[in-house]
Amino acid sequence: MKRTFCLLPVLALSILLCLVWSPVQAKSKFLHVDGQNIVHPDGTRLLIKGTNLGNWMNPEGYMFGFGRTSSPHFIDEALCQLVGPAQMKIFWKDFKDNYITQEDIHFIAQQGANTIRLPFHYKLFTDEDYMGLSDNTEEGFSHVDKLVEWCRAEGLYLILDMHDCPGGQTGDNIDDSYGYPWLLTEESCQEQFLEVWKRIAKHYKNEPVILGYELMNEALATHFDNEYKYLAPLLDKLYKRGVLAIREVDKSHIVLIGGAAWNSRFGEITEWEYDNNLMFTCHRYGGEATPKAIQHYIDTKNKTNRPMYMGEIGHNTNEWQAQFCETMESNNIGYTFWPYKKMDGSCMVGFRRPDGWQQLKDFVDGDRSDYKKIREARAKVGQQEARRMLRELLQNVLFTNCEIQEDYIKSMKLK
Repeated sequence: MKRTFCLLPVLALSILLCLVWSPVQAKSKFLHVDGQNIVHPDGTRLLIKGTNLGNWMNPEGYMFGFGRTSSPHFIDEALCQLVGPAQMKIFWKDFKDNYITQEDIHFIAQQGANTIRLPFHYKLFTDEDYMGLSDNTEEGFSHVDKLVEWCRAEGLYLILDMHDCPGGQTGDNIDDSYGYPWLLTEESCQEQFLEVWKRIAKHYKNEPVILGYELMNEALATHFDNEYKYLAPLLDKLYKRGVLAIREVDKSHIVLIGGAAWNSRFGEITEWEYDNNLMFTCHRYGGEATPKAIQHYIDTKNKTNRPMYMGEIGHNTNEWQAQFCETMESNNIGYTFWPYKKMDGSCMVGFRRPDGWQQLKDFVDGDRSDYKKIREARAKVGQQEARRMLRELLQNVLFTNCEIQEDYIKSMKLK
């Protein structure tokens, strides 16, 4: 009996040490939230500075010089009418291989960035047809896994941003939707949203290169202000469901949530204390480059005692951008500029328009409202000429063929 009693305290102490030590060990390699800061495992602060890989996994029309043909499925439909669906499957595969490569990631790191934000379409993690490949639920992982390894080699962190959610969370071209934020009202869309995030979180739960998961981009556009009082509480509830779903499979990574109305309104987000590794993300284009212009973001940061991060900023003068970087840094708000690469300028690296691109643009943005008009417009461009332009575009987007925008990069204050 005496021997048994001597072992019990030792056993109890061992169990206690396992309970206390194991979570610490599990979290030791991850960035995490500490008050208004993002901190490394050793407790030092990280102020996010970097860029967005927009247009790679969620094409946007304006980055190709298009006008009203703005969303991924609009672009794909127009180009399928011009060169055929078989050719577009080949094009999209090559586009994804060429648009961002290891050279791009090396260049971004060399400029002084510490973080990359990756906008992606949920369909890349389903069997839905998207950008030329269907029936492959692993395609998204194949691209992101490569990006993770490139970031690891360069010492960069990666934020995964679901830019295009099931049903659409914005109701505009940004989310590749059908013109309404159906995600907020349709349970089937929400279930798919949660399912995709759980798959992603389970896949990357042990990956320290991942800074965090951004649940959705720019939810609930201002076009729906007449329904805002009804829709905003639905967004708040869905955020909580999303965080809790991720926590079922990943208890270590940061989760990011944005304000409504293009990531600008935070008043209707009423819950955040249910998760201690949650932070906020905002966006800003235009306006004054002063603390007063973003006071509502600063107030949200102070009220919640959570980090605030500017996920998108840019498309302004270099002087404005440089001043705004100073404003953000002085208020402990990290940032990633939008975008890293696009046609022409207003980015870190720009790619050239193929010869004759205006003809292709005229077709894409023109009247294609019936089959007769499609045939007539296509004849003006010519299928073979259009295919040549798309092949040229695939070469132009390669890093070695892009033009580095030195003054733009300097305005980002990365170094």
